[in-house]
Amino acid sequence: MTEAQEAKPALTRVSLQDASSPVQGWRIRQTLVEIPEGTSSGRHSHPGPEVGYIIRGDVSMEFDDRPPLELHAGSPFLIPPNTIHNAVNVGSVTTKMLSTYFVEADEPLVTNYPAPERAE
Repeated sequence: MTEAQEAKPALTRVSLQDASSPVQGWRIRQTLVEIPEGTSSGRHSHPGPEVGYIIRGDVSMEFDDRPPLELHAGSPFLIPPNTIHNAVNVGSVTTKMLSTYFVEADEPLVTNYPAPERAE
């Protein structure tokens, strides 16, 4: 097998809407997120709240500071601003989620973090 054949598919985040908000200097951004089976989003945060809905699949939403949320097709979720989280696809199909963010216009939508070091 070649390296390309061995590489796991990665998360995709497709921008659906990006609009000015009624609050000056802020934006409302909406994305369709797809996480292939057996993969995750990786640890990351957003500068504003994330309001989401699982369209298809099963996700364990892991947090650094609280127990995970087990989400399934039809589940809504809310992640507070600057909360480090990782959406892990724990199902047998590509997960699809609709996520809407309320963020300051000059802030990046996503800040990624390395995996935590494991104790030996």
